[in-house]
Amino acid sequence: MSSQPSPSTPSTPGNDNQAPRPHSSHSHTPQALSLDDALQKAGFYPLLVADVVDDALDGRECVAHLVHLETHFDRAEVRRHITVLVLTSDMLVITHVDDQQLDEAGEQIVAQISTESVPVAQIRSVVLSYMYSQPQNYKPSDPVREVTLAIAWSGGQRLDMGPASCGDPQCEADHGYSGTIAQEDIVLRISAEADGSQAVQDAKLFARALRAVNTGSTAPLLHAGQTLQPRPRTGVFGNRLSRGHQR
Repeated sequence: MSSQPSPSTPSTPGNDNQAPRPHSSHSHTPQALSLDDALQKAGFYPLLVADVVDDALDGRECVAHLVHLETHFDRAEVRRHITVLVLTSDMLVITHVDDQQLDEAGEQIVAQISTESVPVAQIRSVVLSYMYSQPQNYKPSDPVREVTLAIAWSGGQRLDMGPASCGDPQCEADHGYSGTIAQEDIVLRISAEADGSQAVQDAKLFARALRAVNTGSTAPLLHAGQTLQPRPRTGVFGNRLSRGHQR
């Protein structure tokens, strides 16, 4: 995330702490400048990622962004990859960068990069799922423990299947299969514990900006360091559309 702490081992490949260079398509506004800052803070090939994102933007101005660095432990190896979402007035640009070590000494490394540009008019849904601790004691000031941002645009669906049952633990009959279908093209899980509380706020801000551009409404654009203020409520459940988001 844009609030991802700087890695503690800057000497490893991908953690080069080089000074950011100005990029023609995202160097004009405070919001856009913080994209470079976020890439530097993530520390995962920041100049390479910045150049790829700049090329994918095709001169468009950044409206909002989300930088998410993930680390996975695979036996003795530490695998990291970064996903950068950049929202413009008419496009959602998704950049994903992964690296691969070709030799045991770690001297030969290649970066695998993919970019996708999605017209915002094509986005079908933006789902933001929240997780709170101890909901029975909830107060408006309680922080969100984690959020999951799911964005769908292509109509692609994920099918999760499993054996069906009748609820009788002694029953051995074949009840076929049951499953759930989830429509999603990209899913990012942001945890306050792993990524920091500001990272969760950044995800909420990005989702709000994406919804605003997608629906043609106006959303407040906050500069770096500002926090998302709660919206005034019109009632506990007033005018709320009943829709399940559980998967």
